[in-house]
Amino acid sequence: MTPPAPPTAPPPPTPPIRVLVVEDDPVAADAHALYVRRVPGFAVAGVARSVGDASQFLKRSPADLLLLDLYLPDGHGLRLLRSLRSAGHTADVIAVTSARDLAVVREGVSLGVVQYVLKPFTFTTLRDRLVRYAEFRSVAGEASGQDEVDRALGALRAPRPAVLPKGLSTDTLAAITDTLRAAGPDGLSATTAGGAVGISRITARRYLEHLVGTGRAARAPLYGQVGRPELRYRWLSGG
Repeated sequence: MTPPAPPTAPPPPTPPIRVLVVEDDPVAADAHALYVRRVPGFAVAGVARSVGDASQFLKRSPADLLLLDLYLPDGHGLRLLRSLRSAGHTADVIAVTSARDLAVVREGVSLGVVQYVLKPFTFTTLRDRLVRYAEFRSVAGEASGQDEVDRALGALRAPRPAVLPKGLSTDTLAAITDTLRAAGPDGLSATTAGGAVGISRITARRYLEHLVGTGRAARAPLYGQVGRPELRYRWLSGG
């Protein structure tokens, strides 16, 4: 009688992608670290608040990916990246920044920035970038041809922007967004937003409701007035 074959050992678990969050704002740093922890396959290696902190951390501990703010109290994030490359560090970088200068974007790409996430952003936006980065890292071996190379690089590309609901325009949405963000924590009503942008209250409310539906704004009734309570909208930090 043939003895049963010994059980096959399960493959070792894939180690998580270690992420160093480099962000000087403590609230934003905590939020970014929380976002990273919520994505399967990723782990927070640490949090650094400056160029110097990040450099010292990477001398002690490795990291696979930097979630890097470009404007830091002791220098530009690309300065940190240049010094890391000179020292032989090969960690990839996702730039998390409000910088919109395309010259900075091009320089960042040359230094190994694989993605840009513009502030403010939602968890969903960062999760998408992290998942795409993980897909890119998972590609191994030799490509069979150009199509396979294109697919591997395509994993890093951001999805196309979502189509706005019928009747909404990107320019007016941007104006409403700027107005709402400038209103601060007190928020504003559709009437106030419409007056600031030059559109009707009903039209402004459509844009504000779109921002609520996409997780970038919140609404609440404002009581204390005669008649129907007024809806007040406010921008969500990190939205």
